[in-house]
Amino acid sequence: MHGMQKGGLTPLGRQVVQRMEKRGMIVDLAHSSHTTVAEVLAMAKRPVVSSHGGVQATCNVNRNLSDEEIKGIARTGGVIGIGYWEGATCSTKPEAAARAIAYVRDLVGIDHVGLGSDFDGSTTTGFDASQVSAITQALLSSGFSAEDIRKVMGGNVLRVIRAGLAPS
Repeated sequence: MHGMQKGGLTPLGRQVVQRMEKRGMIVDLAHSSHTTVAEVLAMAKRPVVSSHGGVQATCNVNRNLSDEEIKGIARTGGVIGIGYWEGATCSTKPEAAARAIAYVRDLVGIDHVGLGSDFDGSTTTGFDASQVSAITQALLSSGFSAEDIRKVMGGNVLRVIRAGLAPS
């Protein structure tokens, strides 16, 4: 995603993705170029994820996923992890993350969206892990049901992890 050419997979990269899937590993598209995302989605046989980022429809930056990419991840049974930093949601407020989560829900369904904090020290957020309940409150205020919030807050990611552990 951040390279000069933003190219796709090399022949070795295609082999690696295929071997990862055969071993039950989950392919993560975060930090991938749009070309790489398209190539992985075309070959994916198992759920893939974009573990942390945003969506272009609510925050139009290059790193964020397009509608077609979101639909492609959902077709695999995967999950889009929504982050809570400026580059992911164009804000550090929980309401911005809730808007992006709602957008994915409305586009492909609640089963394909989760949290993607990226709390690795290189991003600045409006709250830390001890205050993640602020997103829960933003989702409640946006009309999400308790069951949908459970899915977003970890249920969907656990489903994909369990699918990754199952033999192909």
